[in-house]
Amino acid sequence: MKRILGYFLRGLIVTVPLVVTVWVCWTVFLKVDGWLGIGIPGVGFVTTLALITVVGMAGSSLVTRGAVSMFEDLLERLPFVRLLYSSTKDLMSAFVGEKKRFTQPVLVSLGVDEEVKLLGFLTQASAEQLKLTDYVLVYCPHSYNWSGQLLVIPSRKVKPLTADSAEFMAFAVSGGVTDWPKFD
Repeated sequence: MKRILGYFLRGLIVTVPLVVTVWVCWTVFLKVDGWLGIGIPGVGFVTTLALITVVGMAGSSLVTRGAVSMFEDLLERLPFVRLLYSSTKDLMSAFVGEKKRFTQPVLVSLGVDEEVKLLGFLTQASAEQLKLTDYVLVYCPHSYNWSGQLLVIPSRKVKPLTADSAEFMAFAVSGGVTDWPKFD
């Protein structure tokens, strides 16, 4: 009986993540298809990907860059829209833009005895804007969540780590249950 229970639990470990992943992808796929109202499965999804790529090409062109800039300036003037637009843009840029922010993994020591450690990313090498010399800003992601904590901490309590940022983020967000990132 114990052996059968072990097989069942192992089956859950394999099946549940697979089913959840397929279900989320399928739901997103159908949702995107439904936005365009085209009855052929997949056409709406492919059209959306193509449209996003065309917008990216247009935004990169010298001809349209001015128009994009004017549109962004307009959005920056609208109170609620500014908050939503700039926050979303900053978040996207931090992960996939030319100005990626989460590139320097660090280990942060907390407490007087510095025995407690946090994993995070150095986002600002100086906190002088806050009139704090010898302080840095470190973003520590929360596990299994899209949120995190921004720490303003003395630079002496921050140790840079040499690891791939994507692997390090996956490790931190998984709560440390994925494979360790490779440290150089």
